[in-house]
Amino acid sequence: MNIQSLLRNSKITKLLPIEQQIKKKFSHFLFLVKSDLYRYHGKINWFTFFRLLIFHPGFKITFWKRACKYLHGHPIFRVTLFPIARLIYHLRSTRFGVEIPFRTEIGPGLYIGHYHGIVIHHKSVIGKNCNLMQGITIGSTFRGEKKGVPVIGDNAFIGSGAKVVGNITVGNHVAVGANCVVLDDVPDNGVVVGIPGKVVSDKGSEGYLKNLV
Repeated sequence: MNIQSLLRNSKITKLLPIEQQIKKKFSHFLFLVKSDLYRYHGKINWFTFFRLLIFHPGFKITFWKRACKYLHGHPIFRVTLFPIARLIYHLRSTRFGVEIPFRTEIGPGLYIGHYHGIVIHHKSVIGKNCNLMQGITIGSTFRGEKKGVPVIGDNAFIGSGAKVVGNITVGNHVAVGANCVVLDDVPDNGVVVGIPGKVVSDKGSEGYLKNLV
């Protein structure tokens, strides 16, 4: 499967008639699922899909998150299939300790390397090819100059135990070190470590990500 062709066909046009909108949204849903699948295994086929959906906790979370968001946006599925998918997603999230609201805007190619202790604010925005490790928090602050939620760019690696908090921007190709607390903007290609986080390198996330879409 050509990932670049998937990328070119991924946009949704909101001005189309309702039938075409539904088809476009379904195509976008398939694109997201295929992109996530490719990040995990480097292949896109039915055997790999079902194997990961059954045995890989990270892909279970990503798939049911995508499914819930798609079904919720469909006028018929919202009252038929969505409640079932939402229940499955809730059970999976509780079991694996991952709290990612299905409405959260996350680009294609989401990869959860290790689960448990992952919490993401529903208004956060995350770009494509993001790697999430265990014990991370992407959350909000409710006062001060940085009141709000983070925006994380493309090709970001968020290390285990990291905290990204407040109305800040984490650029493209950024690597956030283990247990780092990020409270300020991080430029593109930055490597940030420590408490509070400080940029120590401009080598970025190169080498930490694979199977990019």
